[in-house]
Amino acid sequence: MPTLTPETIILNEPMERILKGTLSMPEAGALVKGTVIGKNRLAIYVDVPPFGTGLIFGREYLNARDLIKEVKVGDYITAKVVLPEGEDGYIELSLKEAKQALLWSDAKKAIDGKESYDLLVKEANKGGLILEWQGIEGFLPASQLKAEHYPKVPDGDKIKIMDELKRLVGEKLSVYVIGADPKDNKLIFSEKNGEGKSRKEIIAQYALGDTVMGEVTGIVDFGVFVKLEEGFEGLVHISEIDWALVENPRDRFKVGEKIQAKVIEIKEGKVSLSVKALKTNPWIEAENKYKKGDEVKGVIIKHNKHGALVSLEEGVAGLSHISEFKGEDELRRALELGKTYRFKINLFDAKNQKLTMSLVPLEVRA
Repeated sequence: MPTLTPETIILNEPMERILKGTLSMPEAGALVKGTVIGKNRLAIYVDVPPFGTGLIFGREYLNARDLIKEVKVGDYITAKVVLPEGEDGYIELSLKEAKQALLWSDAKKAIDGKESYDLLVKEANKGGLILEWQGIEGFLPASQLKAEHYPKVPDGDKIKIMDELKRLVGEKLSVYVIGADPKDNKLIFSEKNGEGKSRKEIIAQYALGDTVMGEVTGIVDFGVFVKLEEGFEGLVHISEIDWALVENPRDRFKVGEKIQAKVIEIKEGKVSLSVKALKTNPWIEAENKYKKGDEVKGVIIKHNKHGALVSLEEGVAGLSHISEFKGEDELRRALELGKTYRFKINLFDAKNQKLTMSLVPLEVRA
């Protein structure tokens, strides 16, 4: 077949116009398939039955020039519609966007089909590993590594964890695609999601309010990963570990420990858990004990940029604001960690667990 030019590709009148009048043309963003019927230095022409002739040119031609090098007249290709009715009646197409759309479609199929891929580890960072699948970079969180690859660092030292993860750079791991986000051009991988039920089937087993038993598989600064079944984990955020202040989850749990938790959220294929939700909420009882204006004794349990966190009892704590002092140094001198002082309650909202208080000056203390 000779190479075609714009002059030799002419709409078949009047039949094509009759067809266009009776057909719903593909919308912008739709994927269409057709045969390459012409190619020159500036454009590619594609027969897209029954809609007519498609054209890849201008910016779309330049953006896809690496792909276009491989395209020959007679090839059957998939392209994405940019403009259904373009210049001279051509359907304006994009080859690069079609390739991207097909890649993300393949990623979705890989998730649903639980297909495994042997991929090379390119990089390591403090949270996990970087791998590449079909030209798209993805992230394998440390929590999704199998036990034999998980960084076994008892004290949670970030530098040691990083050193352990770096040992895997250059190795091939058998992984599964468990998440795909075309908007951010990101994939999420797991070493542990290939056996038994699909992720959708696993998620369907859980409902809000369920009490579950699981095994602690990873402990990080922001919480605890809990294996609910093979290849599937939930997260207990640090704020959901206890009603009392938790500064380091490693003080509460150990890897391998079995724990109970409550399902508090199921969103985007992830399950959020709470350990504290299985315990009595101390604020309910405290509502009957405290009110605005009361003078109470409280223990200083933490300093932060807003002031001092004061505990009235286990799980019930509020803030003595820094604005009542000349600065952070004065606050720390006046309210020492671990010591007990008298305070006046300014706000007590048990429903929203909000409590603020002011230090009672020495001269007016009983």
